[in-house]
Amino acid sequence: MVQYVLNFNEIDKTSLPYVGGKGANLGEMSKAGFPIPKGFCVTTAAYRSFIETSSEMDELFNLLDQLDPNQLDHLQQLGKRIRDHLESLSMPDDIRSAILQAWKETGAEAAYAIRSSATAEDLPTASFAGQQDTYLNVKGEDQLLQAIQKCWASLFTDRAISYRMKNEFAHRSVYLSVVVQQMVFPEVSGIMFTADPVTGHRNTISIDASFGLGEALVSGLVSADLYQVCSGKIVKKQVAEKKIAIYALPEGGTITQDVPPDKQKEQALSDEKIVELAKLGEQIEHHYGSEQDIEWGLAGGKLFILQSRPITSLYPLPPIQDDSKIHFFISFGHQQMMTEAMKPLAISIWRTLFPFGKRKFSAQSDAMLAAGGRLFIDLTELLYWKPARKIIPIALSNIDELISNASIQFMQREQFQKEAVPNKQVSKKARQFVKLVLTNIIKNILFRDPSQSIHLCDEYMERLVQKSKEEMAQVSGADRIKWIQESAGKLLPTLFQELFHYPVSGILAFKLIQHCANRWLGDDREVHLLNKSLAGNVTSEMGLALGDLADIARKYPEVVEYLKSAENHSFCQGLGQLPGGDIFRKEFARFINQYGMRCPGEIDITKPRWREAPTMLVPSIVSHIQNLKPGEHRERFKQGKIEAEQAVQSLLKRVRMTSGGLLKQRWMSRLITVFRGNMGAREHPKYIMVWHLDLYKQAILEEANQLVDKGVLNHPTDVFYLTLDEIRMILEDRFAEDVHELIDQRKKDYERYQKLAPPRVMTSEGEVITGRRGDSQAPAGALVGTPVSPGVVEGYARVVLNPDKANLHPGEILIAPFTDPGWTTLFHSSKALVMEVGGLMTHGAVVAREYGIPAVVGVDEATKKIKDGQYIRVDGTLGYVQILDAEKNA
Repeated sequence: MVQYVLNFNEIDKTSLPYVGGKGANLGEMSKAGFPIPKGFCVTTAAYRSFIETSSEMDELFNLLDQLDPNQLDHLQQLGKRIRDHLESLSMPDDIRSAILQAWKETGAEAAYAIRSSATAEDLPTASFAGQQDTYLNVKGEDQLLQAIQKCWASLFTDRAISYRMKNEFAHRSVYLSVVVQQMVFPEVSGIMFTADPVTGHRNTISIDASFGLGEALVSGLVSADLYQVCSGKIVKKQVAEKKIAIYALPEGGTITQDVPPDKQKEQALSDEKIVELAKLGEQIEHHYGSEQDIEWGLAGGKLFILQSRPITSLYPLPPIQDDSKIHFFISFGHQQMMTEAMKPLAISIWRTLFPFGKRKFSAQSDAMLAAGGRLFIDLTELLYWKPARKIIPIALSNIDELISNASIQFMQREQFQKEAVPNKQVSKKARQFVKLVLTNIIKNILFRDPSQSIHLCDEYMERLVQKSKEEMAQVSGADRIKWIQESAGKLLPTLFQELFHYPVSGILAFKLIQHCANRWLGDDREVHLLNKSLAGNVTSEMGLALGDLADIARKYPEVVEYLKSAENHSFCQGLGQLPGGDIFRKEFARFINQYGMRCPGEIDITKPRWREAPTMLVPSIVSHIQNLKPGEHRERFKQGKIEAEQAVQSLLKRVRMTSGGLLKQRWMSRLITVFRGNMGAREHPKYIMVWHLDLYKQAILEEANQLVDKGVLNHPTDVFYLTLDEIRMILEDRFAEDVHELIDQRKKDYERYQKLAPPRVMTSEGEVITGRRGDSQAPAGALVGTPVSPGVVEGYARVVLNPDKANLHPGEILIAPFTDPGWTTLFHSSKALVMEVGGLMTHGAVVAREYGIPAVVGVDEATKKIKDGQYIRVDGTLGYVQILDAEKNA
């Protein structure tokens, strides 16, 4: 028999398909003994039976499916049409009878709150809160039935339709239950979060409280007191001026009234009740096993819970062993200029690559952990080592100013200082690493010939890549995955030992040059020019090579036109029939042979490489042709070398003229030679890593193809949703889980993770430490960031979220979420660079200095706050972006 009504005592968390998220939560809490006002739910079966009485809904659903979310007028018109239609229908007698019977049993004389409860509402992954309607203080049979029917219709409010479209919920698959709950008439009410919704701190309970019904607070009509409780103690009280309150009317409905002046600044909830409410919140969170957003009320001295739902806005926590200590995590993606979510294989590869927090080379690191599809590095134990507390913030300042500042804030906390007992093994490894790197740096700066550095790096790179290719070719199946794990586990330690000291020597030499220039000359105004046109930088050479390729293409207009519509699968074949096509194809093959393993977001092994999707390079080639003259990129590079050499001569001449100038000149000359000779090696370690990622990818996909043939996988790229250990176990026939089911779930998780915004820094308590910038000299209203390449330019903004789809025009300023080597091909066409993440020594900053274009990084939400075509000023010296004319179009 179809049940149109279920009482709260008949409902628990398994009832969600019948009573929606809100109804299931209320029934679950009622059964668990929490103070829930009595009530019942009109089930989704009633809603479906009601909808079936309509002869028009099929057509209306079809129209919903065809809606474009950007066509707001059509959305509003269709939404109103559906609501009007549903409110005009007659409620079937059997549904009406079931509702009235439950209402009489619960108390016909009482007033009720009538709330919508959708089946896609109050879920751990999505909160539809506020998308449907609520009716308060409903009295009598007619008001009750009318409110329920309006709730059904409110499944098609404009905001509910839009929310479903945005979150990809099919309109036909979301059903509505209606919660009918006895009203309590609270003197005080509000919202409680069992984790701080602002900072994410999981051990802080945050309570908003105001007089009267909570509807005023939820709808934003009134200010509320804010109380925070941690470990049973009130740690914060912020009493607001509460000018109005909403109260229930005896005859039904509500009224908004002014709060008497003498009560407006009164604390709404006593300290005793604050602590009692927080304890109740802890119990509800414990019951559900997740942080909760709870509506509550205080009536007659008793606390009531009106509803509870999961908090969906919190960023997930990295999993750690429960050692009761607070941990400090920094975002790996912000360091690597790739903050997008990664698939499980990419995460597994990097946890294997990361050399710290491991028992053996092939294991996954316990110091690099995944959360929300991103990777976070646990620096806690390293920070317990006193020297690291000075070194780490300095190192991080070159990557991201806000991360560096957050680390200093964390280390100043009393709890950290109490827990900071050094781990002898960690300290020993850190000392060994520092000693090895420092020894090589000293030798590089004082003795070694810098002119050989790039040559030595190139030779080592070629030997290592060739060795890996040969070894990989000799293994297959599970043995090949084992080889990848061993190879990945040893790669970074090897690169640290063999190559890392070259670019670090260059960085340190540059810092010393700046220091000496300021001390001896009183300024370092010419020092930044030393960054221009560094020899041997593999990424800069890639940009020059792409410019050469574009210059070849520009000679043959048919080739350029072909490129604009080329397909990946037939990219090279289609060139054969065109004038100049064979010439371009030959040069393109040479470029791909050298750089085809690169791409935007290249640290993610699952991202398509240029060799797999060559059309990704087309926007850069076309942009180069549009924005630069033939050979201009090479001329710019030559001019950069001339400017750098002129700066060298000027600096040395000025130093020579100071007291003790001869010795100072020799030291400055040595430092400049060390910098110019070693800094070009900055990209070699990453270049080698990306080569290896592509080798690993080719090997894994070969094994995946075998698994597709056996029916284990549906498609080779399904392997991207497995870890290295899982792939190996599958190849060894030792994997017990349903592979298809596991992959399907992880695909859903990945889609959800893509919508999350990862924090730069977080603690194991979930607190997001935002960090603070130093004093800014930016004008009022400017967007402030970190200056990384000096100069001031004005121009039109071009927001680029994906370089594959970039369409830069001459003189435009590139606005990007981040850049990595896969974006380098756009830099020749850019007048300046603005990024949301990055620091002084991250990729975009270094390349911007080499190319001599101003750059500001770490500008929060730059790609949202700056619009295409806005005329802006970028000050790479002081570190700000100013929107000069929001209406001006390019």
